[in-house]
Amino acid sequence: MELYFTRHGKTEWNNERRFQGAKGDSPLLAESLAEIKLLGGHLKDIPFEKIYASTAPRAMKTAQGIAAELNYQPEIIYNDGLKELGLGDLEGQLIDEMAIRYPRELHNLRYHLDHYDPSIFKGEKIEDALARIETVVCDAVIQNKGPLLFVGHGASLTAAIQWLAGKQLGQLREMGGLVNNSLSIMTTKEPKNLMPFKLTKWNDASFLGNQSSLDALL
Repeated sequence: MELYFTRHGKTEWNNERRFQGAKGDSPLLAESLAEIKLLGGHLKDIPFEKIYASTAPRAMKTAQGIAAELNYQPEIIYNDGLKELGLGDLEGQLIDEMAIRYPRELHNLRYHLDHYDPSIFKGEKIEDALARIETVVCDAVIQNKGPLLFVGHGASLTAAIQWLAGKQLGQLREMGGLVNNSLSIMTTKEPKNLMPFKLTKWNDASFLGNQSSLDALL
């Protein structure tokens, strides 16, 4: 089975370099709507059985925009388990300002998740985010037979894809962060021995052409 993963379209807070997190949200940029359409066109012939999306509005609208371009019309299932990593008091705050206030914590969030401790700003542990996303993905694989698409977020999805591929916490950021509307693909043999999944494509944004945004904030 093939599993497709994408990060939601770029938002106003992405553009302003603000943390969004699990509870924060902001509107998609006009340019991201064009990128979502390009992504949907790139995937139009894939007969997705289901689309699974985070319940954050930015992810829901991304999933809906992709589905509108597909030749097959799969059901979209919205699941809280796919939401962004909870960032507590950081949500809505400027990234550059928070990097000065919490240099160690945010350095570890970007590069060393095995040392990441978000307790100082009441954030979610990375292990908890990985567990909830793993549950959603594995349950979806067991319950379906065809290819699936997952629409999620930068920090949590970057880490979760690498985790599903069998990497350890300290390795989850080695390949960098996901670009908005990029495409990553994994394969698995279901229903036994689901993990580790095989990562066959990572963070591909070539189909976005000159409209591609290469600013992966997290």
